[in-house]
Formats: sequence, C-alpha cells, structure tokens
Amino acid sequence: MDPRSNPVPLASKLRNTLVRYHSIGDSEWRVAKKTKDATVWRKPSEEFSGYLYKAQGVVEDVTNRIVDHIRPGPYRLDWDSLMTSMDILETFEENCCVMRYTTAGQLWNIIAPREFVDFSYTTSYEDGLLTCGISLDYGEVTPNFVRGFNHPCGWFCVPLKDSPGHSLLTGYIQTELRGMLPQSAVDTAMSSTLANFYSDLKKALKA
Repeated sequence: MDPRSNPVPLASKLRNTLVRYHSIGDSEWRVAKKTKDATVWRKPSEEFSGYLYKAQGVVEDVTNRIVDHIRPGPYRLDWDSLMTSMDILETFEENCCVMRYTTAGQLWNIIAPREFVDFSYTTSYEDGLLTCGISLDYGEVTPNFVRGFNHPCGWFCVPLKDSPGHSLLTGYIQTELRGMLPQSAVDTAMSSTLANFYSDLKKALKA
C-alpha cells in the first residue's frame, strides 16, 4: 500500500490495527522487563516470527507535549539515544508523513546500525493521542546500514483522569531487525530499549 497517492487507507488500517492491539487481554502478555519507569510485556507477533512488545508507564506531563517528543519532528533526535539521524521525506495532510531514520549499534555492536523508512500517522484517541507507524519498502538502502522493518507500531498517550498533569503512555512495538542475528540478542535489546525509552523521555520532558 503506497501512501504517496492517498495516505488515508493506510492511516486508517494502521489505527485500527493499533486499537486492536490495545484491546488484547492481560492474560496473553508475559512480563519481559520491569523498571521504576515502565513495564514491558511481550507476546508472539501475528506479523512475523518475533514478538509484539507492549510497554507502559506513567509520564509526568500533558499528552500533547509527550506525543510531540515521540512523533517525527525536531524533539525526537535530541533525546532518543538510539536514534542517530532522522529525515522527513514526504509530508501529507491528515498528520501523516514518511520518514527515514537510523539507529545506533546495540549490544556491543552485535546488532549493527539499522535504517528504517516508516509511514507515520498521529491522530486523536479517546481524550488523548495515538501516534503510530509502519515501515515501507522505499528507496535505496544507505551504505553500511541494514534496512530493518517495523510492523505496525504505535504509542497511545492519554491523560490520567485523577491527575491531568500526568499521562499514561502505552506503546506497541514489533521490529524486525533483519540481518543475521541471534534471536536472544534481539529480545534482550528490545526489552531494554523500551524501558530506556521511558527514562530518557522523562529526562527530556523535565529538561
């Protein structure tokens, strides 16, 4: 599905997929990592042979400001230690864009730097926001990078009803890193990366 001619069908399908993930019952998830900032769960992905990860934690800030730090834009590169570059290749109406970004090597470079080209969409959800994305087969791969692939991913951010200055941030991530990698290394990296995401985000919002 190429969003360049009309991004609406892909945006709608992506949103519906994320809302479906958000309704998966607690019994289907297994805890992968727990820190003071977030809990990370996982379950087998329906999209590929790896896992769908769910991360959740309370973040002290308003929904719009949190999502502005997560979605494609100037804030993300400033604080996300995993992301090394980001370029918005195309922008559409309806809060959609196509972006290319690169990530640093992980686990002592067992996982080499990766490149992704993602379609990104931000929309309202309940009293908050959902920002979500999916990788596209798009353009040439940058030399010295492996092109990874994000199956439907997204972040739900909604204000806490009893504490409007705080938001509940719930992420769903299923990244196919590709290349010759031991699955155990991928699983370790994913859980740690998601937990670190919350601590890095919180520091950036307080800065």
